[in-house]
Order: sequence, then structure tokens, then C-alpha cells
Amino acid sequence: MLLAQRGGLTSFNSFNIPGSARIAAMGGSYFAIKDGDIHLAQFNPSLLDSNMNGKLGMSYVDYFAGINMGYAAYAHSLNSRLTMGATMQFSNYGKQKELDALGYELGEFYAADYSLVIGAGYQYDSLWSIGANLKTIYSSLANYSSVAMAVDGAVTYSKASKNFAASMIIKNLGVQLSSYTDNNREKLPFEMQVGITKRPAHAPFRFSLVYENMQHWNLTYINPNARVATDPVTGEVIQQKKWEFGDQLMRHVVIGTEFILSKNLNLRVGYNYRRRQEMKLDDKPGTAGFSYGFGFRVSKFHFAYGRAIFHLAGPSNTFSITTDLGSW
Repeated sequence: MLLAQRGGLTSFNSFNIPGSARIAAMGGSYFAIKDGDIHLAQFNPSLLDSNMNGKLGMSYVDYFAGINMGYAAYAHSLNSRLTMGATMQFSNYGKQKELDALGYELGEFYAADYSLVIGAGYQYDSLWSIGANLKTIYSSLANYSSVAMAVDGAVTYSKASKNFAASMIIKNLGVQLSSYTDNNREKLPFEMQVGITKRPAHAPFRFSLVYENMQHWNLTYINPNARVATDPVTGEVIQQKKWEFGDQLMRHVVIGTEFILSKNLNLRVGYNYRRRQEMKLDDKPGTAGFSYGFGFRVSKFHFAYGRAIFHLAGPSNTFSITTDLGSW
């Protein structure tokens, strides 16, 4: 049986939306690079290392329909091998209209999700590192609330001499401690991912390839708004030719490229095939599924911007800033 988009099958999905401008610009998934970027640590705790010691990162997402998201993250090294990180994340859905079962307006309410993430990364040797996150999640929707606990686990292989890195992540393995309503426990958005990055020798760019949702192969769904072509003579529906295996495979793949123009300036582009297939309009697909952004350094601050095009109706915009408190 084919289902609609899988985002509605679990709770707390807002925390899967990338809060990092770098990740947003690279297609929505980017986590296999060890270069001291604290904004990646909350998604891949095995990246936590001494290069992040004392770094503070903050991010803000201007999402859709007045939804705002963001987080603040900090890392501290306990020794040369063990680094701890903490992230406070929020998703604010703003003021909503409260309606009864017949559609009559009763008033207004607020809705928001919050998460505290405590992570640890351990550098096993010069090539391998492991990490884990412990998440406490709280959600408030009008008079309803829910609490959940989850863990992430990750392992990274990084060989700097070859400009290559690979990571595998298990995300959101946990349970809902208290549900919105009695006797209605909901699933968390569990996911397995693997990603690689490679910078060719002497090249001013770096490739990223991520394979998402390893735990579930078929991510296709029936689109009730899809255009149906019919034979003008017989009136029969014309079956569209599609490479089914290739389509299903590509729905797992996110591709990104970073152009390293200098030590202080990067340009980024990404492509998310699944996002494009689910969000484009058949008669006017536009640039749905594409994303872009940049990062630059000014004095003691590193700024980043990411723009992700979900639909013809508009994009989301993400802003990130990083500083090393030890440099002040």
C-alpha cells in the first residue's frame, strides 16, 4: 500500500528540519565533515571534538506560515579525546485559531516544541570517532502537552590526507513518556542515515552525498493532485513510464556541493530529489527541491545563510552565526 508523505506518521517531526544554514543550503542533510562546525554536532554527535571547544553557535529559521525555529549550541572539551555539547532548540508555531467541531471560533492558542540535547563525542583514534546525543523533548499544543526522550548514535571515519569523511547515524530512538491524549502513544521519527563527503585533490569544491531513511525502502506515495493523461480516442488512462527502482532510490538521496572560494568564503548548493517530487507542481515545477547559500567569516564571527525551495509558494530561510568564546 502506498501512503502520503511519511512526515505525518510520527510526532516531533519539527526537530528533523535542519536548523543549520549550512545544512539547509546543502539540500537538508549534511553531516559527514570534520571541520569544527558546531552546527553539525547536534545532528551528528561523532563530530564533536577538540576543534569545537569553546564554540558557540546560534541559528534561526524563518519557516512557513509564521513558524519560527532556532537553537543555541555550545561545546566544551573535557580532554583531548572527549568533547561534550549542549543544544537548546525550539519550534514556535505562533498564535493559532481555536475552533470547535463545527468550525466555530472559540478563541486563540499558542503552540511550540522544545528540546534539550546533551551530546558527547569521543575520538577513538586518528581516523575513527563515535558519539551520542540524549534528547529531552517537550511539546505544548493549546491545552495538550507531551514529553519524550530519545537518543542518537553516530560513528564517523575521517581521513584528512584524502579529504574524505563518512558517517552513519541512528536518529530519534526513543519513546513518548506522556502523550497528548490518554492511551494514544505516538511514534518518534526514527531514522538511519549514511553520508560521505569528498574533496578532490587540488579542487576548490567538496561533494556531499547522503542516503536517508535506510530503515524504509519505499518512500513513494499516491499524489491525489497528479495530472492524469487520457487517450483522446479511447478515454483510457495513459500509464506514465517511470523507472520505478531509480525513482525509489533517488528519494533517499540528497546531493550537495560546497565551493571553497577562500578560507573565509564558501558557496553552497544542494538538491533533494524526494522534496522535489513531493512538493513540485506538475505544470510548473520551478526550482522545488533545490537549495543554496553561503558562509563567510568576519573577524571573530562566522555567518551563514541557507535558502531551501520547497514549493512554488515560497522558500524557507535559515541564518546561522558562530564564534569561538576562547578567542575573546
